[in-house]
Amino acid sequence: MDKTFKLNDIVIMKKPHACGTNEWQIIRMGVDIKIKCLNCGREVMIDRLEFTKKLKKVIGGNNEKEIN
Repeated sequence: MDKTFKLNDIVIMKKPHACGTNEWQIIRMGVDIKIKCLNCGREVMIDRLEFTKKLKKVIGGNNEKEIN
């Protein structure tokens, strides 16, 4: 199963955050990926390999602004 994701996508991680939700928004992509919790607003930066291992599902895009 190929999980493709892009900037501003909403993703569901395998384990929930301490605040109780497992929905995150991708806010930065590169070698590392920065995600923001949709419940409490906490931002976490993890490397891409670890992110793909912990990713459960990509819900879809919330592309408010397009970055080239």
